[in-house]
Amino acid sequence: MGQDQTKHQIEKGLHLYQSNQTEKALRVWMRVLEKSADPAGRFRVLGCLITAHAEMGRYKDMLKFAVVQIDTARELEDPDYLTESYLNLARSNEKLCEFQKTISYCKTCLNMQGTTVSLQLNGQVSLSMGNAFLGLSIFQKALECFEKALRYAHNNDDKMLECRVCCSLGNFYTQIKDYEKALFFPCKAAELVNDYGKGWSLKYRAMSQYHMAVAYRKLGRLADAMDCCEESMKIALQHGDRPLQALCLLCFADIHRSRKDVQTAFPRYDSSMSIMTEIGNRLGLIQVLLGVTKCWMIQKELDKALESIEKAQELAEGLGNKLGQLKLHCLCERIYRTKEQQRELRDHVVKFHECVEEMELYCGMCGESIGEKNNQLQALPCSHFFHLK
Repeated sequence: MGQDQTKHQIEKGLHLYQSNQTEKALRVWMRVLEKSADPAGRFRVLGCLITAHAEMGRYKDMLKFAVVQIDTARELEDPDYLTESYLNLARSNEKLCEFQKTISYCKTCLNMQGTTVSLQLNGQVSLSMGNAFLGLSIFQKALECFEKALRYAHNNDDKMLECRVCCSLGNFYTQIKDYEKALFFPCKAAELVNDYGKGWSLKYRAMSQYHMAVAYRKLGRLADAMDCCEESMKIALQHGDRPLQALCLLCFADIHRSRKDVQTAFPRYDSSMSIMTEIGNRLGLIQVLLGVTKCWMIQKELDKALESIEKAQELAEGLGNKLGQLKLHCLCERIYRTKEQQRELRDHVVKFHECVEEMELYCGMCGESIGEKNNQLQALPCSHFFHLK
C-alpha cells in the first residue's frame, strides 16, 4: 500500500469513526497497519488507533499501540514524532493509573525539544503530568503543571486544550474541597464548548457536564447535578465511551446516596465498579468503594463497611494515592469510635495525621488543614495555597 492509498484509507477510517462506526473504522486502520509500507502513514494510523482505544477504555490496547508507535518514530528519526509517541505512552500509563511512569515519560517529552510541533505538544504533556501528580495527591506540583498547561493553551490559542485543563482543575479543586472553584472551571469549559466547539467531538461537552455534576452534588444542588450527569451519560452512551459511563454511574450513585436513597445507590455503584474493573481505572474503583462504604455506614452495617475499606486501602496504597488513604483512615476513625474500639481508633487517627503531613495540606496563613471542609482557597504564584478567609 503506497503513500496516497495509505492517506486515503486513514481518512476513510476517520470518517467512519466520526459517524460512530467505531468497529468498522478500527478494521480499516488495522488493515493499513498490516499493509502500508509508508512509515509516516503507519505513525499516523497508530495515532488514530491510540485515540480510539483511549475513548473506548481499552487502555491496555492503547498502551500496546503506543509502544509500537515509538518504534515507528525511531525509524522516522524525527524528534517531533518521538515526542508525540512518548506523550501517547505517558497518556496510556496515566489511564492505567501508572502515575510514576506517566511522570517519567512526560519528563522525557519535555527534554526532547524538537521543532514547533513539540512545543505545541508541551501543553498536553503538562496536562498529563498534572493529572498524574493529582493521582498521587501531590497537589502543589499538580497545580503547577495545570497552570503551565493553561499558559500553553492561551499562548497557542488552543481552546480544546484549555477546555481539558479546566476539567482537570475542576477535579483538582473538588479534591481539596474548594467547591466554588470546582464548579467555576467546568462551567468555563462548558462555555468554551458553546463558543468554539461546533466542530469538536461531543466528548468535550460530556466531560464538562460530568465535572459540573460532581461540583453541584458537592454543593448540595442535587437537581442540577442530576441534569448535568444525565446529559453527560447520554453522550457517553451514544459514543460508546465506557470510561465516562463508569464515572457518570458513580456520580448518579453519589447523588442517590446524598439523598439517603441507599437502595437506588447500590446498583449504580455495582455497575460503575464492573466497568472500572474492566477498563482498569483503579483510581475510579477507590471512589466507588468509598461511596459503597458510606452507604453501609448509613445502614449501620459497620462490618460490611470495613470490608469495603479494606479493598479500597489495598488499591490506594498500590497506587500511592494519599488522599484516598486519608479518606479511608477518616472513615475507619468514625467506625471504630462508634464500635468503641479505642486501640484501632488511635491507630487510624495517627495514620490520618501522617497523610495530612505527607500531602502538606496545611494553610500557610492559619495553620489549619486544607480539604477538611468546603473552603475558598487562593493559590500563590508558587502554587502554595491558603484559605481565602
